[in-house]
Amino acid sequence: MISKFLSKLKSILFKSEVTSETPLKKEKKASKSAKTKTKTKTKTKTKALNSKKNIETLTTLPGVGAKSAKALYEAGFKTTKAVIAADEKDLLAVSGVGINLVKKLKKLK
Repeated sequence: MISKFLSKLKSILFKSEVTSETPLKKEKKASKSAKTKTKTKTKTKTKALNSKKNIETLTTLPGVGAKSAKALYEAGFKTTKAVIAADEKDLLAVSGVGINLVKKLKKLK
């Protein structure tokens, strides 16, 4: 709105035609990019919160602490059901998961 006023003032003072549409289009583009950045930040925060919740859920399994829960999550075991249903070899391939933990998890089946 201010840019529109300034462009009209310039056209009156300098007696030339200055279009007010050009600055307005630039402002709209800037606002679109700001909205996109906000959406991206929101999606990133949501994903981070979901991953934290899933990791906390994995710690409810017997013998699974914060570090092993994070390692299991990063290895692709997103839920407790996925961990329980997994093969022993697949669980042992995850760093931070030992044979004793695998035995505890297999008792849950």
